[in-house]
Amino acid sequence: MNGRILAATVVRVLRQLRHDRRTVALLVVVPAVLLTLLDFMYADQPVPPGQPATFDRVALVMLGVFPFVIMFLVTSIAMLRERTSGTLERLLTTPLRRLDLLFGYGIAFGLAAVVQAGVAAGVAYWFLDLDTAGSPALVLLIAVVDAVLGVALGLFCSAFARTEFQAVQFMPVVVIPQLLLCGLFVPRDQMAGWLQAVSDVLPLSYAVEALQEVGANAEPTGTMWRDLAIVSGAVVVALVLAAATLRRRTA
Repeated sequence: MNGRILAATVVRVLRQLRHDRRTVALLVVVPAVLLTLLDFMYADQPVPPGQPATFDRVALVMLGVFPFVIMFLVTSIAMLRERTSGTLERLLTTPLRRLDLLFGYGIAFGLAAVVQAGVAAGVAYWFLDLDTAGSPALVLLIAVVDAVLGVALGLFCSAFARTEFQAVQFMPVVVIPQLLLCGLFVPRDQMAGWLQAVSDVLPLSYAVEALQEVGANAEPTGTMWRDLAIVSGAVVVALVLAAATLRRRTA
């Protein structure tokens, strides 16, 4: 990769994003609104003695899940538009390389994810009284990495779509299984053996486990750092695969 070209790509993507108000609203406003909805849903739920409130348990995980889902959707469609409009074909006639483009997208949307996660975490902690044993800064860090994971997987899947409708169809294939098997609904160690095996290779499972570690422990744990490293590695692998499969245009 070329540092100057990579930086120029990041600036270009951020400029495009800044002028797309609907996408900005989707990235920044929607997670906070959904967390507020969760707060109303669980406001009157009884809490067993010694157990965390249902909102605290669910909202903590959603701080990682919402950015992952939204970033997957936004970036898969954004990259598809680059191909269908012919922009990607023109860009790749310049010294720009695929890794410059894909990592530029990852960095640009990663910066957007910092804003997204910051707003969502701020609303959750200061307005909705989310309570976690660990530091909110660690929750923010994990949420940002989750969002970048969504970016990387979205870029990878966009290579296999010809239309925006097809890009959206990857959500039930790539995103929903990870939501079902990440341990949010059923603890992973209580799943059937083959389901647990599938869960063990899905990166969102480790993102959720990292958030749960922060929710249950006042200090960072080795498990949390291990899970965060696994998710970060999955981001790099997905971006490299996206660069390897990226086509100049959609026929």
